[in-house]
Amino acid sequence: MNDFSFMKKMNEEDAYLFKKCIRKMLDTTFIVADKDETLYDFISSEANQYDVNTYLAAIGYKVVVEERMKVAMLQQADEDVETVGLKRINLYRFDAKQVKLLMVLWLLFLERMGYADPVHITVGDIIDKCKIYQINMKPADFKDSYRIFKKFSLIDYSDDITTEEGKVRLYPSLQFCMDIGQLKQVMAEYAPDGESIETEQDEFLESEDTDE
Repeated sequence: MNDFSFMKKMNEEDAYLFKKCIRKMLDTTFIVADKDETLYDFISSEANQYDVNTYLAAIGYKVVVEERMKVAMLQQADEDVETVGLKRINLYRFDAKQVKLLMVLWLLFLERMGYADPVHITVGDIIDKCKIYQINMKPADFKDSYRIFKKFSLIDYSDDITTEEGKVRLYPSLQFCMDIGQLKQVMAEYAPDGESIETEQDEFLESEDTDE
């Protein structure tokens, strides 16, 4: 059985942050330092991360912290990945239009990524990139997608999101929100030069795995 006695030893502030982290992860999947610095600092602590994972293990989850990009993410526990009925229960299924838009946002993030600076773009940038890949979406589709992406801490945006001047902030969690194989498949279908874009992504992902 899981031993939750550590919870009784927490001070009031840590107990509050512990509960908030658990609820945030279950609700939005990601905790991003750029958006929730206090929660990220709490969960990125090795001791706190151990306690959170001890608690989440009881329901078949774990938290993984990507320190370089400062993203904490909820994943299914390794031992439950192949369990029938649990394998995909925690995954949100983006529809085809949302997957295409995520590809565009991912590419814009890659183009403008700077580890010291936040990545800001405009709605116009997104529309222009969609035109390059011949991705046609209605204004309502964009609006619904932005809302869902914001819920999962993938992006944030200003009130004028319906205009081309509207500001959109891209969070590094974008690179962890989809299966890479699925993303490459979409790229191969829509990119005018799929091979070069795929190579660029591979190099970035390889650097994430090897660069300490």
